[in-house]
Amino acid sequence: MLPTYNRMAAVAYANRWWNSFNPEYPVFRDDCTNFISQCLRAGGAPMRGAPNRGQGWWMIGQPERWSYSWSVAHSLRWYLETSTQGLRATRVSSASELQLGDVIFYDFTGDGRIDHSTIVTRIEQGVPYVNAHTSNSSDRIYTYEDSTAYTPNMQYYYYHIEDEF
Repeated sequence: MLPTYNRMAAVAYANRWWNSFNPEYPVFRDDCTNFISQCLRAGGAPMRGAPNRGQGWWMIGQPERWSYSWSVAHSLRWYLETSTQGLRATRVSSASELQLGDVIFYDFTGDGRIDHSTIVTRIEQGVPYVNAHTSNSSDRIYTYEDSTAYTPNMQYYYYHIEDEF
């Protein structure tokens, strides 16, 4: 039997650390994807690819080193979309297909480059609410229309984390 993604553990981590920083991890100026990676890891997602920064999804402590996909939203999106082993995800077409612990990426300007990432921590009447870092937020409606980064050109990328690794 394959290990499974513990969605509730990922959500519990997101709720615990949304407005502070786990001292076991580095803090980045743009910390959103580092935070999402920590949440995925708390849910049991296996790391792979170290020490090549351009491969896999991983974080190693002392001295702290990490893959681009651990810390860069655009890179994590591509990793999730192309990974065939370990942590994998399927891009779905609408927010209503997401579950707790799934991930949403944002292209604020519609230029094809991912700018931000969040994790689904609550679903109410089919609408996801998310937690995030950088502009730390909890229980925020996923559309981000209340964000200063919102533009009418914003594109959403919805990813369902596979249940088995």
